[in-house]
Amino acid sequence: MQNPIQLEDTAQLQETTPVVQRKSVIQKLPEILDEIRQVYLSNDDPWVVGYSGGKDSTTTLQLVWYAISKLPAEQRQKPIYVISTNTLVETPVIIDQTTENLKLLEKAAVEQNLPFRVAPLSPILDDSFWVNLIGRGYPAPNSIFRWCTERLKIKPSNRFILDKVAEHGEVILVLGSRRGESATRDQVIQMHRFTGKKLARHGQLGGAWVYMPIEEFNTDDVWTVLLQMPSPWGADNRHLAALYRSAQDGECPLVVDSTTSSCGGSRFGCWVCTVVTRDKSMEAMVDSGKKWMEPLLNYRDWLVKTQDPEVKPQQREYRGRDGRIKITEDGKLRYRTYTLDFSREMLRRLLQAERDVQALEPEFAILSPEELREIRRIWLAERQDWEDSLPKIYHDVTGRTLDWEQNDIYAPGEAEAQLLQELGDEFGISHRLVQKLFDAEWQHYGMRRRATIHKTIEKIFREDWRSLDEVKEEMARRQEAKFAADNVDEDDV
Repeated sequence: MQNPIQLEDTAQLQETTPVVQRKSVIQKLPEILDEIRQVYLSNDDPWVVGYSGGKDSTTTLQLVWYAISKLPAEQRQKPIYVISTNTLVETPVIIDQTTENLKLLEKAAVEQNLPFRVAPLSPILDDSFWVNLIGRGYPAPNSIFRWCTERLKIKPSNRFILDKVAEHGEVILVLGSRRGESATRDQVIQMHRFTGKKLARHGQLGGAWVYMPIEEFNTDDVWTVLLQMPSPWGADNRHLAALYRSAQDGECPLVVDSTTSSCGGSRFGCWVCTVVTRDKSMEAMVDSGKKWMEPLLNYRDWLVKTQDPEVKPQQREYRGRDGRIKITEDGKLRYRTYTLDFSREMLRRLLQAERDVQALEPEFAILSPEELREIRRIWLAERQDWEDSLPKIYHDVTGRTLDWEQNDIYAPGEAEAQLLQELGDEFGISHRLVQKLFDAEWQHYGMRRRATIHKTIEKIFREDWRSLDEVKEEMARRQEAKFAADNVDEDDV
């Protein structure tokens, strides 16, 4: 590990920092570290430090480490939990570095007798990205329907924090947030802050307080700390700088003068993120030599195209998972979740991408066996996949099989599904309705008390089972009514 700088003597750092902003942050280090120590000692509430592996959270954790390490051993007894959430779809090179840093951090904390405790977090199986995207057919996230954030990031952190609140009464949540990043966040923090205090009430989690040590930092300040203060747990911050540089297609994060742009705009997150049209960070990583990531980028880019309104009728259900059909006042149909057929296609392409990546990186995995089994369960129990198609798709692409659970409840197969469709077409009844009723019966089969099946059946019948042709007729009526309303002659009013 590199020898930590002596924070009491910042003269050397000041001499090697030509930019005014860097002198400012280095000069203020003793004051910043004193504040961190004062907040730490002000009560007995444990700290929870959010660590993503990015520049802001690394700066925050590094400053907290330096500050607490200067306290006498008897004063640093309060635990500091370092939580890091792996969404299970993180950009591979980022999660690899974060995981390695957490191992170094845990080892250094023991060696230096510091109260840091690493707590890796991840979403539960039911909240997994692939379980919801491919299993339930949720559409690829966009800026309006960003269903992934709460499930993958917020829930795991909140569960941990609330567990610690239940254990200790209150906790201090230490974040690497900076002012100016989000006007909404600034407003919320200010609203819950007491005048003259460094802590603010968490807006949603009772018993949690928020502390932001780098609240007043700008991007130059962050890089100054990272590149001029050695990592106290033995990591190399130059690797982090290199990641930001590669993500910016060659731009260097080290600001050498006021005209040099920093890498503050670089964004790391989930490799499959479709909220942005282009993932420039992933593109730059592939271009800089990480060719094994190209199948991941191609899959993400293909998934983005499913948000095109022109292709939605071919890929999505016109009924939602709740059984409702949504038609706007001007007669536009809002397509909902992906169809089962398209979910099958998404799975097939994803397994192919995983196979292509593993040709260069054999240890890399996208889907876990648990996720595959849960997707299969959802397809069987909720989406009427009487063909039980997932094991077949998995074997076709990988040539392997898993220990699939065999359940006699799902005995009907492709032939029965085809027969129901033919009968439904003949008698004008939705075959999906009949399949769903059969599934409800099978799911209650063998229960000692079957009272709930009546509620289940009633709920199924309350769903909107109109055919697509009937829906299109209503769309046309609404469009005609809208056109007539928009073209009323003033003389007729």
